[in-house]
Amino acid sequence: MARYIKVDAAAPPPRTARYSHAVEAGGMLYVTGQLPINPEQPDAPLPPTIEEQTALAFRNLVLIVEAAGYSLADTVFARIFLSDFDRNYAGLNTIYHRHFDDDARMPARTTVGVARLGRGALVEIDLILERRAP
Repeated sequence: MARYIKVDAAAPPPRTARYSHAVEAGGMLYVTGQLPINPEQPDAPLPPTIEEQTALAFRNLVLIVEAAGYSLADTVFARIFLSDFDRNYAGLNTIYHRHFDDDARMPARTTVGVARLGRGALVEIDLILERRAP
């Protein structure tokens, strides 16, 4: 049976959309793509740099993952969307590798350049996790 997770502390969905922050099903946690939205001020302007935006997206991801009873270390797959791949790929990686620094347990990953992201963001990240065995 699926468990649908909404996290009050994380950035809320936009007023025009309805979705869960994450869904747990079949032993996996599927986390909805997170934009760099400040959860305390969801209508605030987005930070200007890819590093700041990536850090904010990860802040929301961590809030959601931990509220669901998981850890980022449980991530098996990350999908990343960049609005300017060539300009922002290196900056994204400086923050990404702070969260995933164990070369022996590096998640699989796809990074894609896209024409545009919601709110004019530079980055959006979604995750798939599997709880680690104790």
